[in-house]
Amino acid sequence: MKTFTRPEKKAAQILQDDMPLTEKPFAAIADACGLTGDDLLAWIQDLSQKGIIRKIGAILRHQKAGYGTNVLVMWSVSPDAIENAGRTLANLPYISHCYERHPAFQNKFNLFTMLHAQHDDISPLLGAMSQLISCNDFLLLESLHEYKKTSPEYF
Repeated sequence: MKTFTRPEKKAAQILQDDMPLTEKPFAAIADACGLTGDDLLAWIQDLSQKGIIRKIGAILRHQKAGYGTNVLVMWSVSPDAIENAGRTLANLPYISHCYERHPAFQNKFNLFTMLHAQHDDISPLLGAMSQLISCNDFLLLESLHEYKKTSPEYF
């Protein structure tokens, strides 16, 4: 098991939370932890290569950004078409998540996409998606309320 130094623990605590809104956020984090910027970035890269961390990324609060309609679209796609369908849908600008589900929901719906729109009428988007992957068999689950938008904290 990896043992973290005090500066590394401090850096991990900061990285789990909101990034500093500065021109150089990693320099600010390094400074707060008593590390150099190069040391911090090398440490993050090492953790990533070892599979300890997967990514550092932004979380968009889509409702605050004006995307009021959020729908999970579950598709029933044939196994031989799922790879292409997934890649096609994942590249659409209004899709934030796209993944294959094992086992399929209701033994049928095996490709899930999360669609975000600024308007209530998503039927044109669904029609375009359906046509792109040649699939008319889908189920919608609309997000009515967001309960959680945080990551787990370990330090």
